[in-house]
Amino acid sequence: MALGTATAPYELRFDAGRICLDLLSTAQPQERLDSLPVLRAWITGSGLVPAGTDLAHADAGWPPAFRELRAQIDRLVRGRPGAGVTAYDFALARVNDLARTAPPAPRAVRGEDGQLVRRLEGSPGCTALLASVARDAVDLLTDPVARAALRQCEGDNCRIVYLDTSRGRRRRWCSSEVCGNRERVARHRRRAALARA
Repeated sequence: MALGTATAPYELRFDAGRICLDLLSTAQPQERLDSLPVLRAWITGSGLVPAGTDLAHADAGWPPAFRELRAQIDRLVRGRPGAGVTAYDFALARVNDLARTAPPAPRAVRGEDGQLVRRLEGSPGCTALLASVARDAVDLLTDPVARAALRQCEGDNCRIVYLDTSRGRRRRWCSSEVCGNRERVARHRRRAALARA
């Protein structure tokens, strides 16, 4: 799901390059994971579960659990490891602890048209879904090439972190359509104001 394809009243983004970074984006520009319907949409949109997976068993404890994991990943992505950095060490221990649980088990089954499609063995639990995101964060944080490609958007008041896989590693914004467009409009207005002066 790309920017602009989610329905109101929330807009979910899946353009940061990793599931764990897409989870970080749910706090920008305001909190998005504040209800079960939005969390269910994020879980499906992020690809954690195949489309059509039943998440009706999700309860009110799921959004706070995902927000807590998001906070720990944010500390790890933005922080630097160092001796005596207790918040970083706590975040690292928490993400590692969550990553220990087995993620949902996928299966290949025949779809209605006879083609193989991905389905889960059963309804995924919150802990298993958190494990998938935590494992993605562990993979990101332990891969020196991916870690070196982490960037924070240069847009005004945007704190989104993304994986820069662009040619030449010259991507500046989380999204050319959002922050990039705002910057181009602001630049145009500045030039027009100077021309009038």
